[in-house]
Amino acid sequence: MAALTWLLIPLFAAVGAAIWASWAARNRTSGDVAELAGYSRFREAMEKSQAGTEPA
Repeated sequence: MAALTWLLIPLFAAVGAAIWASWAARNRTSGDVAELAGYSRFREAMEKSQAGTEPA
């Protein structure tokens, strides 16, 4: 029974590694699009703010 336990440890490690690898390689492009759109809106707002003020 002890030998079976020692054989199951690497099996569980391999399954855990496969789960972690699939999670790490997931597609995360949707979040990037939203962040870039927010940054673009921020830049536009900053440009409007600067265009409305005149240097002293």
